Amino acid sequence: MTCYVYILANERNGTLYVGITNNIARRIHEHKSGAIEGFTKRHGTKRLFHIEAFETALEAIAREKKLKKWRRAWKLNLIEESNPEWRDLYDDLNR
Repeated sequence: MTCYVYILANERNGTLYVGITNNIARRIHEHKSGAIEGFTKRHGTKRLFHIEAFETALEAIAREKKLKKWRRAWKLNLIEESNPEWRDLYDDLNR
């Protein structure tokens, strides 16, 4: 089963959130609709700026833990490298 690690933000260089899921489209929809109570709802982090896919949940969990320990600047650089325009990648998921 494919698992995904993702980074959300409320805007370019804004508040960041790192998460994990096995259904990226459903999970991001939950964030966007406000169905999930907690950090993302409080801070408005609804825009998907970075996604990584992994073959196993263990790999994804390890990556998520690693990213959560990263400095903010490193996370911003990761987004800039893969998505320099800071496009909301959620639209790409539904194509």
